[in-house]
Amino acid sequence: MQSSQLSERSTLALLVLGATLICGLPLLLLFRTGLTSDAGLDLGPLLEAVQSRSVQRALWHSIESSFLSALGATALGTLLALLVGLTDIRAKGLLVFLILLPMMIPPHVTAIAWIQALGPASPVLRWLGLAPELGSTHPLYSREGLVLLLTLQHSPLVFLLVRAALRSLPRELSDAARVSGAGAVLMLRRITLPLLAPSLLAGFALAFVAALGNFGINALIGIPARYTTLPVLVWRRLASFGPDVLPNVAVISVILALVALGAIVLQSFLQRRMRTSLIGLPQAPLVLSLGRKRPYAEACLWAFVASVLLLPAASLLATALVQTYGLPLSAATLTLDNFTEVLWRQSVTLRAFANSTFIAGLAAGVIALASLFLGYFLSHRRAGHRRWAGLVLTQAEIAFAVPGLVMSIAFILAFIRPLPVLNVSLYGTLCIIGLAYLSVFMAVGLKPVAAAFLQMDGALEDAARVSGAGFFRRMRTIFAPLVAPSATSGAILVFLTAYNEITVSALLWSTGNETIGTTIFNYEDGGYTTLAAAMSVVVVAATVLIMLAMNTLAGRVPAGTVPWKD
Repeated sequence: MQSSQLSERSTLALLVLGATLICGLPLLLLFRTGLTSDAGLDLGPLLEAVQSRSVQRALWHSIESSFLSALGATALGTLLALLVGLTDIRAKGLLVFLILLPMMIPPHVTAIAWIQALGPASPVLRWLGLAPELGSTHPLYSREGLVLLLTLQHSPLVFLLVRAALRSLPRELSDAARVSGAGAVLMLRRITLPLLAPSLLAGFALAFVAALGNFGINALIGIPARYTTLPVLVWRRLASFGPDVLPNVAVISVILALVALGAIVLQSFLQRRMRTSLIGLPQAPLVLSLGRKRPYAEACLWAFVASVLLLPAASLLATALVQTYGLPLSAATLTLDNFTEVLWRQSVTLRAFANSTFIAGLAAGVIALASLFLGYFLSHRRAGHRRWAGLVLTQAEIAFAVPGLVMSIAFILAFIRPLPVLNVSLYGTLCIIGLAYLSVFMAVGLKPVAAAFLQMDGALEDAARVSGAGFFRRMRTIFAPLVAPSATSGAILVFLTAYNEITVSALLWSTGNETIGTTIFNYEDGGYTTLAAAMSVVVVAATVLIMLAMNTLAGRVPAGTVPWKD
């Protein structure tokens, strides 16, 4: 029994130490670099940065675009959630899958697809005779265009939160209102929306923070529009001047982190003030009959989904199938050379696919294994074990909430010098990207496993203890098989997110250590539009296939683990 307790404590100590090294320490170094000097606390560099016109302009652009896009995402996501969650429209499962699909597609791929869909050279609009005149300014290269794409990218986040909240509300109030003669609009305004207020606020905050740290859309739309945001300013300075400007970009990153954390703290405070106590258990969600209006509502909903998905996807595919960007797609211009180039000939793309597959898969596997033990300790009967595991969860959630570019700067500061004793530097290697993935995406893989552990009966462990099973044997023979579906689902979500990301790796990659996201961005930024389109098509196809594969786990994991399944 003593050896079992020692094993538990040793494992928990390793988890706390590991999480602190990859989550807490980098952020601590970032804030120390940005807020201190040799004499101690020094706000001079921070105040100097805030007074800089370029930083002020970028900060305002970040807050403005994030706020406006969060408003749009909240309105759009809530409307979609109400239509899908409260009405009798048909094919809800397919609609939910398609509505959430943009959330899984990398932001830089979304930007490239829409740039090609609405520009003067758009193959689809030229075929329809609706393309802007050649040489005219691209309609997306503006503040409004950037806000529009951020809204479309992040509205599925709000949809997900509001739909989950609708399913958890008891029906007594709604039923009482309907018995009293209240119509659907009155019931929505007086009952449903007030009860959803905390979830709406959470959705707004989540969309705001996601837009604040978004790099792909802000760079590909903001740079041509001369609408620079803080993530793009950090990337430009570090890319232009190298590690010598680390103190400067660290200060800017601290500003970005403070804005994000401030938004989260404000959201938590307001949610506590707006919380409403409800009596009754969650029941089957209320279904409002649309009657004769249902075909029109379904037509509008499917038209929206088609315009958001089909137009950019068709434009992306058409661009990938022509020899030169701007040529109309026809039998004479059709070619598969771009796909052959990115899948077989270009060493950089082959290396990028291999690198992203390897580090995303490794991060997913390590997080799944760590989540198995963390989930156990989070539901442990001993309060001390739960507190220490909660410390790991808190660090992981902060690392996930802070913009990815901020975490990149934090990891550069933490690992640019050679490691003590080993005298090896991780900067410029795949290892630093992999560690950053572990830090940023730990919370994604942990949540499904923690939910599975909370549903378990403690008698299982009691029986194993009485039988003399040690800690690792209990984990291997009892808990691992039970939470395997949830751990697998979490690992797939981690893989899918890490495989497609660019925000974290934008400042960490180097020649020979490219990722899929950075390679697509560099192709588009360098003018190789057809190659960027071909690689983006491959990534989108892989994303859809992985999401479809996750459907096979839906019946074996806790509800809500697979976002688009009930």
